[in-house]
Amino acid sequence: MSDITIYHNPDCGTSRNTLALIRNSGVEPTIVLYLQNPPSRQQLTELIAAMGISVRALLRTNVEPYQQLGLAEDRFSDAQLIDLMLAQPILMNRPVVVTPLGTRLCRPSEVVLEILPAPQQGAFSKEDGEALIDARGQRIDVAGKP
Repeated sequence: MSDITIYHNPDCGTSRNTLALIRNSGVEPTIVLYLQNPPSRQQLTELIAAMGISVRALLRTNVEPYQQLGLAEDRFSDAQLIDLMLAQPILMNRPVVVTPLGTRLCRPSEVVLEILPAPQQGAFSKEDGEALIDARGQRIDVAGKP
């Protein structure tokens, strides 16, 4: 069993890129399709604490339930927001990755590089063509140089 877990939505490009970066490090993670199998209340609370973010920071704001429920308003407690994410997992932002080095909401996908225990094994470009890793497995900076 892998010591890396990704809370994944295969319909999300950021989530697919994050999964591909994990695999490019030579690891096959445990994949949790959280829309079909949402975390328990305890797991979700632990993930939020491990990421060191607020409950609100894990909310997806660009989905229909967010607007319908009026979640932009500051009238919901953390417990209520967690209840809503559990009832409607689409409200949970993704991907969330757990490794021995930490837990992160990997937006953008390259955030995962901060917590991967193994180095990248080769070149990697995002689905949109943006090169992140060179052929030696080294991170390419924004100027396009290793």
